[in-house]
Amino acid sequence: MKFASILVALAACVGSLIVGAPAAQALSGSSFDPGYIISDATFSATGTMTEAQIQAFLVANEPSCSGSVACMRNYTVTTQSRAASKGGQCSAYTGAANEPASRVIYKVSQACKVNPQVLLVLLQKEEGLITSGAPTAGMYKIAAGYGCPDTAACDTSYYGFYNQVYWATWQFREYMIDPSYWHYKIGNVAIQWSPNAACGSSVVNIRNQATAALYNYTPYQPNAAALANLSGLGNSCSSYGNRNFWVYFNNWFGSPTGAVNPIGNVDLLTAVPGGVRVAGWVYDPDTTAPIEVDIYANSTGYSFQAADNRPDLVAAFGAIGSAHGFDVTIPVTSSAPQNVCVYGINVGAGGNTQVKCVTVPGWTGSPYGAVDTLTAAAGKLNVSGWAIDPDSASPVTGQVSIDGAMTPFTADQSRADIAAAYPSYGGAHGYSVTANLSPGMHNVCVYATNIAGSGSTTTLGCKTVTVATGLPIGVIDNVSAIPGYFSVAGWALDPDTASPIQVHVYVDSVGVALIANLSRTDIATAFPGYGANHGYDAAIPATPGQHQVCLYAIDANDTSTHSSLGCRTMTALSGSPFGVVDSIAPTAGGYSYAGWAIDPDTAQPISIRVTVDSTSTSALAGVNRPDVGAAYSLYGSQHGYSGTVSASAGSHKVCVYGVNVSAGSDTLLGCKTLAAG
Repeated sequence: MKFASILVALAACVGSLIVGAPAAQALSGSSFDPGYIISDATFSATGTMTEAQIQAFLVANEPSCSGSVACMRNYTVTTQSRAASKGGQCSAYTGAANEPASRVIYKVSQACKVNPQVLLVLLQKEEGLITSGAPTAGMYKIAAGYGCPDTAACDTSYYGFYNQVYWATWQFREYMIDPSYWHYKIGNVAIQWSPNAACGSSVVNIRNQATAALYNYTPYQPNAAALANLSGLGNSCSSYGNRNFWVYFNNWFGSPTGAVNPIGNVDLLTAVPGGVRVAGWVYDPDTTAPIEVDIYANSTGYSFQAADNRPDLVAAFGAIGSAHGFDVTIPVTSSAPQNVCVYGINVGAGGNTQVKCVTVPGWTGSPYGAVDTLTAAAGKLNVSGWAIDPDSASPVTGQVSIDGAMTPFTADQSRADIAAAYPSYGGAHGYSVTANLSPGMHNVCVYATNIAGSGSTTTLGCKTVTVATGLPIGVIDNVSAIPGYFSVAGWALDPDTASPIQVHVYVDSVGVALIANLSRTDIATAFPGYGANHGYDAAIPATPGQHQVCLYAIDANDTSTHSSLGCRTMTALSGSPFGVVDSIAPTAGGYSYAGWAIDPDTAQPISIRVTVDSTSTSALAGVNRPDVGAAYSLYGSQHGYSGTVSASAGSHKVCVYGVNVSAGSDTLLGCKTLAAG
């Protein structure tokens, strides 16, 4: 943005606002690192100053004020509301009349997740507003240098103090959350000394995203002359924007890259069976790599790498990466309360951070678990699930009540999912019970018995189930005519059994028996407990003409009993052959011929008859013709013919006939009179 002029007065802060800040004269240009001007953590630390502290800072740094325009400590502006940015740069801003400058700075910093100290330094290094004492209206118009390139006039659409602060902060956050789009990125980048390209550049190893953001906003680095005179001018190739940012920040707030301890948050801390589950995130601003998180439960410590994927951290903190999450369960052998403390282990300068320390009640009490399946079908009840007593890793016992009659079980079957969810208990906590059921309605409940510690028997679940009985049921999905057959498809089952049953298909009075045992996953879903093997799909022989096709589902226990699935009136495919003569042509000693022929009564190849005058020759139309198969898909493609017949010299009449298979008669496909070859 705007190319900043020489460093204005290096103001000193007072009170708690500048704890540890070095005096101006303590800074040395040799300490300036062009690749690491400010840490990502410092850049995004929104909790460094309250609105009241910002106001106190403005008062302290502008003790006197002259001129017709209000100084920063007294400046107010009416702000308009802004919705949250679609790209996630800033949350919503609620506008108000006559907001003090300190409030605008604070509210924008919170909305756009940028340290308010960064904004104060920005306002000073761009227009000197913090220490001016006699600001002008023009200084407020371009307060943050936003929309003011070094080689063109400022964009008037961004004029105004509020506009400037908001859009500059929005831009800083955009640099942090979308770094790949902008010119200056982490890594080796050539950066000019000044806007004058003739002054040259040098390669800088930019080591973090916040430093890259400063260069994207002010794209120059200070040269040796500018660094040799931190409070004054360098030479004609010097630039001062990023130098001044570094100097102001150091003198007002301390080192922007000083020792920073890990930061983090515990999102979840709760007792679970056999342990304490702790989840959250932690990272050290000195590195983008995952760091260690140590967790203590009643003084017993465990170490983990905080390396789980947390994309939300990238949005919140910029280019730190997302591999900083953790979600672990600390084993606990006692049901007593646990004092749990979580620490982020420091990397580089700084110290370890206690993220959270809290006492968690121990996990004890009655058994718990789940009923995963409870179905009744074909005279059987099937119940399965899992159960655990929090006071013991041993298998829980339990009972299934069917109308008050108890069937005992032990929940000791292997369940890998339970072992993964509750590692301190292992996986031997599954149960599965099968019991006979009479037809009708039954009330079924599953109970887990308390086996250790405090607690009592737990009801895992109850359900009213109905055991169906009676005649078979089913559906006809399709009846269609195909060459020589009727195709039938559907499903059928008997409520009294999960086994496949018979389906009888009658074409008029002629019956064919099928077994409905094809897989139908939709039936398994619709009728739990019966499985999927209840489909049928078959071809039933058909003679030419109209027929009544009826289907019956046969009772599993009494084959003399059945249910009608329905009837269809169908006409079989039949008639005389049809086809085409593609060619009849003279050839040496006779004639060649080619074409195709089909009889509607069959998908099999049929015979053709070739006559030369009154002499006949038979052949099979069984040559592959993909074009015929595409046009008549029910019949396939094996219906082509080609060949030769002998003939004496002279002119003859050559004809080709399709030979009828069943209903119908032979069909003349074509004739031609011509001289033999």
